[in-house]
Amino acid sequence: MSLKFYRHVIRDSDLTYFNVIVKQSDLYIGARHNLKDKALKSLLKHRSALEKYIAHHPLFLTTLSPYHTGADAPSIAREMSQASLIAGAGPMAAVAGALAEAVGKELLSFSREIIVENGGDIFLKTARKRLVGIYAGESALTGKIALEIKPEETPIGICTSSGTIGHSLSLGNADAVIATSSSTSLADIAATVIGNIIKTEQDIPQALAKAQEVKGLRSITIIMGEKVGAWGKTKIVPINFNLRQGRASHHT
Repeated sequence: MSLKFYRHVIRDSDLTYFNVIVKQSDLYIGARHNLKDKALKSLLKHRSALEKYIAHHPLFLTTLSPYHTGADAPSIAREMSQASLIAGAGPMAAVAGALAEAVGKELLSFSREIIVENGGDIFLKTARKRLVGIYAGESALTGKIALEIKPEETPIGICTSSGTIGHSLSLGNADAVIATSSSTSLADIAATVIGNIIKTEQDIPQALAKAQEVKGLRSITIIMGEKVGAWGKTKIVPINFNLRQGRASHHT
């Protein structure tokens, strides 16, 4: 996935944006003011806790099946494990979303609004309505539609899986599968699981049915070419995204 493009479509002028990078984790964060030092400290803490847990429980890293953690697991590993048990997949499918949420929740002590994007997976807490533009690769709908997120719906996780863009493992062919949940870990892993179902446009109804079985999932949006399938509470709105200006306007 083109993070440069994706980061354009979540950027709003009322927040301050900054990057925090540690190994594979590349966080793009929006807050009321620059919290880069605090974000880096948080990311290092949670990554270290997860790495230490994996060092003693290597199956957590490699399994593609649901995983039960023990009492010694740090909070981030427990979050990932719970999501894996609900969605029926390996816990590492939730790692990007889990890190985004872990860092985002800690930063809420310093800013009442936080956006943390990690590889296309977003943790969002907002005080006003925001539009999250959808990037679906070569689909004609890229830059044309967005999810409308209201303050009362947050904090929320908004996570994307794609079978046609990016480097993440996907067994499906959808241009974009966007899942939302109060748990960013669950949204992340559910987007992957549901995306794996979609090989052709005819698989969209089956994928939507699967989404309704995932307890805690708020919504799912599926884009394949010019076809859109959607289920749940999140509102989809038309936008006119200006790549040059990096701004989306909402059609009314």
